[in-house]
Amino acid sequence: MNNFERSLVPLLVREFEKKQHVFQVLTGPRQVGKTTIAHQVMDKLPFPFVYASADSPLPPGAEWIETQWRRAEVEADRSRGPVFLVLDEVQKVRGWSESLKSIWDAARRSPRDIRLLVLGSSALLIREGLSESLAGRFFLHRCSHWTFQECVDAFGWDLPRWLYFGGYPGAAAFSDDEQKWKRYVTDSLIETVLARDVLQLQKITKPTLLRHLFALAATFPAQILSYNKMLGQLHDAGNTTTLAHYLRLLETAFLVSGLELFSRGSVRKRGSSPKLLLWNNALVTALSNRSFNESNSDAIWWGRLVENAVGGHLVNNLYPANYSITYWRHGDNEVDFVIARGTELCAIEVKSGRSGKVSGLEAFRARYPDARLIVVGGNGIPLHDFFSTPAEAWL
Repeated sequence: MNNFERSLVPLLVREFEKKQHVFQVLTGPRQVGKTTIAHQVMDKLPFPFVYASADSPLPPGAEWIETQWRRAEVEADRSRGPVFLVLDEVQKVRGWSESLKSIWDAARRSPRDIRLLVLGSSALLIREGLSESLAGRFFLHRCSHWTFQECVDAFGWDLPRWLYFGGYPGAAAFSDDEQKWKRYVTDSLIETVLARDVLQLQKITKPTLLRHLFALAATFPAQILSYNKMLGQLHDAGNTTTLAHYLRLLETAFLVSGLELFSRGSVRKRGSSPKLLLWNNALVTALSNRSFNESNSDAIWWGRLVENAVGGHLVNNLYPANYSITYWRHGDNEVDFVIARGTELCAIEVKSGRSGKVSGLEAFRARYPDARLIVVGGNGIPLHDFFSTPAEAWL
């Protein structure tokens, strides 16, 4: 596992072998290997590096970035060549984007060759900082949760094991002891993300509600739940606007998305019942009382895990700038996922052995004749093939 390289490693090495006119940004969930990727790139580059992380209990100020940049300048003067600078968890730094803009613009007039990689685990804060101050100065890479194929290559897992244990490489070592694995995912992953990436960096008036909303989503993976029903399930839930906002914050931490109802030709209703989708099945099973064997033998629950994993494969691997991911429902007809790219539509139905499910693909085709239809599982694309292939290839 220590020697396993994700596909981003050679890509970034190729980037940093050249002089940089923009800096590179790597964003994605906690505990999926961003820092490991950075260190592997360091090892492969033939020039010195400076690494620093802002992931501390007390967020540093802008002087932290200036200090690390000065370290890189001193190294560049010493080596008389390029230097690779890595700033990890940069979104924790107060005023990071303004500070970095000033330093980067000044550096472009300097003869020193400092090649910068910025890492961050909050999509919202990284995106806000980049769009507000750093437009045109960066190139963004997404580091997603581990795919099925990566877990096969790194750990030798089969599909049922990946569907249950998800794609957190650090948790894989505990997968032979399910109770220890659940505690590790809950304490070291979920609680860390909620406490340090959401609650610490956003003004949350109801922190307990945020945690309860996440737990509710883990209880109803890949299910459509109205905001009113959520209000009935949660204590001190406030109103639907608060829930919708908190759901969006959970998405920016790569935990939960609330997929909207697909609508073309009219303004999509933000108040529509969201389809709750967790980005990694480990977030579901770690909070469940079911064991691996109990989950696998419960056809309805296992079907939910399969459908959630299909949705997770889509949200992790399709760039939101290019694709929108929604669901569709009209009367008794429902389509699990609708992928739109420009005017192109693709409707995806997941077949996972659940009984009583009415396929909505034909009803969707009747409304949208140009849509492509895909069935995953059952007599359609085998699950193993679907998860082993980049999501974009099917579209």
